Amino acid sequence: MPLKIVFMGTPEFSVPCLDALAAAGHQIVAVYSQPPRPAGRGMADRKSPVQLRAEALGLPVLTPKSLKGVPEQAAFAAHGADAAVVVAYGLLLPRAILDAPVHGCFNVHASALPRWRGAAPIHRAIMAGDRETAVMVMKMAEGLDTGPVCATARIPIGAEVTTGELHDELAAAGARLIVSAMAQLERGQIIAVPQSEEGVVYAAKIDKAEARIDFAGASGDVHNHIRGLSPFPGAWFEAMGPAGAMERIKVLRSEIAAESGPPGRVLDDNLTIACGRGAVRLLEVQRAGKRPMQAGEFLRGFPLPAGTTVNQR
Repeated sequence: MPLKIVFMGTPEFSVPCLDALAAAGHQIVAVYSQPPRPAGRGMADRKSPVQLRAEALGLPVLTPKSLKGVPEQAAFAAHGADAAVVVAYGLLLPRAILDAPVHGCFNVHASALPRWRGAAPIHRAIMAGDRETAVMVMKMAEGLDTGPVCATARIPIGAEVTTGELHDELAAAGARLIVSAMAQLERGQIIAVPQSEEGVVYAAKIDKAEARIDFAGASGDVHNHIRGLSPFPGAWFEAMGPAGAMERIKVLRSEIAAESGPPGRVLDDNLTIACGRGAVRLLEVQRAGKRPMQAGEFLRGFPLPAGTTVNQR
């Protein structure tokens, strides 16, 4: 028998799970998402991807700023849900919310827990050079991503994969996994296994100050930093532009190169830049206000000849 589900999510990552649960025939009794927030040049309020998709599906949407109040908690309980599915919702859930559904709340988390608990598990896994990650369904507890795990799908991380690419792969895998987990819940066959107490690592939210590329690091670390922040917020360096002013250049794709030289030095005409050990070749970059470009096209309008040093003030 289909479950009565409250879905809670906000960004694009959450949308495939909502679609998959609806397609599986479950009754989505309510969708919770973060309130519309100012965005874009006009700073007009913009609805979240989950709200837009839920409205397109004809589902009721609620966007409370908090779930800590008694009225909000009573309204949540009144849905009479069998379960809540939480996918990157953006708010910690109070105990009253966690206990309201008959079977509790289940979270889709994009890491191999207990590694990378927290806000930015996809970015952090790539920035750390991890070769494997996972998407997991866990039964939620009051702590941050501490609940027992009900289902796991492990995903290899290729040496050139960016956060944007891995994000999409994990979102699709998470959608398949939550449908499977809810089917097990329907049958009364779901099993929740406590997380290990060892190997706990927290995935802190990405600070924009982290995005500046430090070419003093080893080439592998610089490469991981670039792909881990691609496409958002985007790792960057500064260089003197054709108009004689310093410009910030976002790097979207790179590869490790064998050359060497003083860190930050441009080594050839292919946008190869020396690191503390080795070098990286920048393959795709973006000037402020411009579209992404391959290195060759970029260099035709923004010359960086061999011998130039970037990130100099």
